[in-house]
Amino acid sequence: MIKVFMLPVFAYLLGSIPWGIVLTRLFTSVDIQSEGSGNIGATNVARIAGSTLGILTLIGDMLKGGIPVWIAVVLATPNSFWGEIYISLVALAAFSGHLYPVYMRFKKGGKGVATAAGCFAVISPVSFMVAILVFIMFVCWLNIVAVASLAAAAVLPVAVWKATGSGVLTGCAVVTAILIYFRHTDNIKRLLKGTEPVIWK
Repeated sequence: MIKVFMLPVFAYLLGSIPWGIVLTRLFTSVDIQSEGSGNIGATNVARIAGSTLGILTLIGDMLKGGIPVWIAVVLATPNSFWGEIYISLVALAAFSGHLYPVYMRFKKGGKGVATAAGCFAVISPVSFMVAILVFIMFVCWLNIVAVASLAAAAVLPVAVWKATGSGVLTGCAVVTAILIYFRHTDNIKRLLKGTEPVIWK
């Protein structure tokens, strides 16, 4: 029972690890928070510190969502109402840690896309694949990560509902998508002004 109650706390603490900052401080002299967009996520790390560290940041951010959710799936009964509640709680705890990391005084967290992807790769692999395909399609079409992220977030709840038929897991996806949109407020403003940076020039 202690494991069950402690897992959401563990998920939040793990989700709070700012891999973008950790990796850039270990391997470069770059202050990722004062360069580029100032975001600690994989996209800004890749722009400022190179694709290798960007990919490692992406993997780290996905794992800190995927690992605690996988543990939750093992501990809970996945297809039961309370099991889905528990899995959703753990997923949102890890996701919230990335957005509002305790190690950074609840400020300057990431946009949450990679951590959400890690969570839903475990919760619903089919939905994860649908969202990834939408992300890739928009990246190839418009060459802007923010648009691709917002499109993937928008399709995620629909994909989860179609794949699982679970109101609880779909509700988790809706909350996740809303928070991703909220964290992309500055990106949306830049998109409206036509000043959002592209991936490849």
